[in-house]
Amino acid sequence: MSGPFDWRRGDAGKPDPKRMVASLPLAVFLITPELTVSSVNPAAEQLAGQGAKLLQGKRVDALFAFDEALILERLAAGDAQLHARDALVRILGAPARRLDVMTAPVTHCPGWHMLVLQETVGVEALSGDGSGAGAGEGVALRAPEVLAHEIKNPLAGIRGAAQLLDRKLEGKDRELTGLITTEVDRIAKLIDQMQSLSRRSLEPAIECNLHEAVRHAQAIVAAGHSGGFAVEEEFDPSLPPVMANPDALVQVLLNLMTNAREACETQPMPHLAVRTRFASGIQLHAGPGGKPLRLPIEVRVSDNGPGIDPALRDHIFEPFVTAKKSGQGLGLALVQKLVREMNGRVTHDRDEAKGMTHFRLHLPVAGAARP
Repeated sequence: MSGPFDWRRGDAGKPDPKRMVASLPLAVFLITPELTVSSVNPAAEQLAGQGAKLLQGKRVDALFAFDEALILERLAAGDAQLHARDALVRILGAPARRLDVMTAPVTHCPGWHMLVLQETVGVEALSGDGSGAGAGEGVALRAPEVLAHEIKNPLAGIRGAAQLLDRKLEGKDRELTGLITTEVDRIAKLIDQMQSLSRRSLEPAIECNLHEAVRHAQAIVAAGHSGGFAVEEEFDPSLPPVMANPDALVQVLLNLMTNAREACETQPMPHLAVRTRFASGIQLHAGPGGKPLRLPIEVRVSDNGPGIDPALRDHIFEPFVTAKKSGQGLGLALVQKLVREMNGRVTHDRDEAKGMTHFRLHLPVAGAARP
């Protein structure tokens, strides 16, 4: 590795490792022990906006400005690995953008590193509270919005074509067009959920009547369940208004109640309960202004279903984690995102003795939190 490595060389007859790296959509930079760029692949040229000849020889700290100092420290360490999600990175002085950053030492080449960068395409709720969002949103459209546009347009065409075919078919053949339509609708719904997770709410938190939101969500669940279902209510009428986004609060309660109904509907005696109460002593340690924020208002949604698989309980609020056979695992991830944006907290626990699963939503009193 005495001179620059040409990614484009290789046997034209079949793919080899060099061509594989050159074909990667990820930006790959080969870094020397002196922390200079030795070689790049085409994706790295595109990301940096410069050709390989201009990038080769540049120092990493001159090419990149990382919001996380640990990234450069790991590169300098020589044999350390790192994976930083959603890091703020400035390339050649350009506006900061959010990228996933990975570093890995090159096997059998002491001091050499691979630096891999890619646009952050995951959902915001995967980690943290979304602080710093918007730093790169003025530069380009967020990836989920771009993907949604590019996918939903052809989906609409596929659905329309299936409907036209349905008019010309008979019998069992129409079952196939029905299957196409159903699957297109399912994919479109999944895309909408992904967009909801990636989108930062612009609606401010305002004073809300908690019990009105609970009743509204309960009415929606009842309307979508033709068989009817009973909900045991235990409300504290003395509770003051809460500080929340009204639409988001209804969506959170709707998701929790829907999950509870589905969890217990196969039980011989389904039991779904909603309780509101004061819960003293609960607070967030990173409220507005960095001060502790008390969350004294609790809404508990309970069901007597079989409960969540113990192996999933610590990950139930993560995207794509679900115990449902037909679920996408986005509902509770969306719940957590919306609750965090309202400066609230959502948790769950299982009472094995009584056979009940509880989801608890804790919110601040109106006037205690500021958007």
